[in-house]
Amino acid sequence: MTGTVWRPRVPRARHRSGRCDSPQDAMRSGEAIQQRHSALGFVTAAAAALCATLALAPYPVSAEEGVAERGVPYLTIRNTTGDADPARYYGDERGGLDAGYCDIAERKLEILTSVAEAAPFRIPDEILRVENVRPTPIDDVLDTLAETSDGAAPLMYTHGFYIDFEKGCRRATVLQESAGLEGRFMWFSWPSNGSLLNYTHDEADLYWSVLDLAETIVRLEERFGPGQVNLAGHSLGGRGMVLAIHDVAAQRPDVMLGDVVLLAPDMDFDVFARLLPRIRPIVRSITVYVADKDRPLAISENVHGYPRLGQSGNDVSRLEGVDVIDLSDLRVQSPTGHLYHVYNDEVGADLSQLLSEGLPAASRRNMLQVGPNLWRLQREK
Repeated sequence: MTGTVWRPRVPRARHRSGRCDSPQDAMRSGEAIQQRHSALGFVTAAAAALCATLALAPYPVSAEEGVAERGVPYLTIRNTTGDADPARYYGDERGGLDAGYCDIAERKLEILTSVAEAAPFRIPDEILRVENVRPTPIDDVLDTLAETSDGAAPLMYTHGFYIDFEKGCRRATVLQESAGLEGRFMWFSWPSNGSLLNYTHDEADLYWSVLDLAETIVRLEERFGPGQVNLAGHSLGGRGMVLAIHDVAAQRPDVMLGDVVLLAPDMDFDVFARLLPRIRPIVRSITVYVADKDRPLAISENVHGYPRLGQSGNDVSRLEGVDVIDLSDLRVQSPTGHLYHVYNDEVGADLSQLLSEGLPAASRRNMLQVGPNLWRLQREK
């Protein structure tokens, strides 16, 4: 494959369907929920306005109609479903390794602007959806990634719990752009089933995925060279990434990886501390992002009985050779406090300095050092 990754396609009219049956239903549902909590009221109003708009108008598919096309290359071990809807091309069951490109379409929604200005957290003023999925041979995807990376180290990112393929593609696209990694980014999707109530099921699928993730890491290192593959994992995916690197260190100690980034990692802090001496020798750096208002990690601590690596307040001085970035001074831009890698521009800017400029924490903007290996990222002034 050569040239640009995202090619123009023939426009076709399409209506958004699924979440809202009519504008009236959306508004009635919103009015009932609004009374529960002021913060939830903002979300409800935004959702009602969004659904009403989408129910009344066809979804535009060309740049002339206000749509910009974006997306990410992917590797996945999900099953294929045979569904004609691109958002459901891959399911939540286990499958073989597949690769390709996930295309995203975007439409600006001016109706949300006033809501976003008043909300206590970030409400996007645009809607993203999976417009197309293009399965492609893995070697072709890697060849194109090598071409678009232009000698820089690419990043392979994997997601966390409660992420189906469609949601994962959208969030991976936003992260790629926030960190300024277009052309150097690849998304690995394991078979999370996208259900909020199936945490233990997702944990089982994550553990099943670790060997595939480890083998993919080795394959990328062989393709791009020693120290030329960066890795990132969010939440439960951060746990999977650590376990995969540990497997690589045990099976292939000759492999040398680049920078490893763990975003809100849902992993036992003490387990990570025990594994660290095994994985540290084969990576250039490890950076862990933590926050004190991360509600999903607080729940995970209650479920597992032990603090999570992504929570603030742990004795991180025990993590020799690891930079810990505490984001607790930033404005909480999502209701859960768990998605700062998607919603906080400061985090994207910090990732860019780390992964594109190669700067250590002590040299990056808006950093306040509060411990030997602990920094607090400050708000942009």
